[in-house]
Amino acid sequence: MRAHRTMSVSLDLQRQTAHQRFLAEGHDLVFGDAADCPLPPVRLAQLTPTSPEVLRSCEEGLTARVYCVEGARGRYAVKQARESCLVQNPDGQTSFINELCRHREIREQRRLEPDRFPGVVAPLYGSLREGLIVSPWIDGERVDDWTERRLLQVFETGRALLEHGFFEWDYSPGNVLDDGQQVWLFDFGYQYRFDPLTQFNSAGHGDDQPMFHLAERLETRNLFAWLLKLEGAGQMPLALARFRLTKEIAVETYQHLRATLAARGAKPHVLDWLSGIVAEWQQALRGDLGVLYLREGWRSHVLDLDDDLRGRTCTPSTLARCDWLLAALQAEGETLQRVGAFFGEDRDLTRAQRRQRYEALRREAERYQISP
Repeated sequence: MRAHRTMSVSLDLQRQTAHQRFLAEGHDLVFGDAADCPLPPVRLAQLTPTSPEVLRSCEEGLTARVYCVEGARGRYAVKQARESCLVQNPDGQTSFINELCRHREIREQRRLEPDRFPGVVAPLYGSLREGLIVSPWIDGERVDDWTERRLLQVFETGRALLEHGFFEWDYSPGNVLDDGQQVWLFDFGYQYRFDPLTQFNSAGHGDDQPMFHLAERLETRNLFAWLLKLEGAGQMPLALARFRLTKEIAVETYQHLRATLAARGAKPHVLDWLSGIVAEWQQALRGDLGVLYLREGWRSHVLDLDDDLRGRTCTPSTLARCDWLLAALQAEGETLQRVGAFFGEDRDLTRAQRRQRYEALRREAERYQISP
């Protein structure tokens, strides 16, 4: 079934090529009704932080700016695409058109089943040519404490997306809001389509990079940065307790996901992959959870560091992750080797070579520091 892969084009390249061609041809991509916007779209596209209609603004986004605008029926979030995305790679440069595509597709699926995607914001209008996405304003805050409710909700939302062929790559802190009752996802610039019955994710050819999945994405892009802050504050017992809670919820989520996909006819390699992940977590929950924390932490910090370096979007958090990796090599290098934590280029390096590699990557991260 997976033969002749070397002769086929990756899912990433297919997507990037299609988006770039669409942009080059100058087409528009629109969904929703402009009449649902608080102001005419042409005016929304001209907003600046000092415009009288703007109640507050967020300039931190690498792809777009977000303005809070008062309308006749409440407050609205007006997402205005930057002239040039600050993420310097093909996925960054096509992230806005990709987000429009995902919202339009989810919007179509919601017409069949309105409650299909809990925790996913429902935009009212979007236009590629005008560089706009208009949504109801979420009166919430970034998640600074991953409680049980928040973990349950984000896993539920992530599972619903996966079951319908949407793989979300970026659960970063800026893309997750909690209004006190519901955790919301609203930024889908890095959410891609895949076939959950035959593929693990949207990377590579879909079935050749099994290390990427829902829990991994949440841990890599969000949770382990928060756990690192707990470690730095001397709260390692709390970090381990929240890590345990995360894995317990992840086990239940993946068991549900596997049962749903099996009922829909998922291929054996997908079901076996999910079963293997669950079995590994269950064993760790019964035994030494600290070893799993170390291994998952290594993976998360390495992958997030790589993402920041490829996009040239490094921050002080990137440097903190580098410092964790260097400290782990010094204190736990043998354990990391024994449990198979090293992957990619690190797998074949000596201990000294790994240290030299991450010292060099830290210097690179220092050069790519950005200011919102």
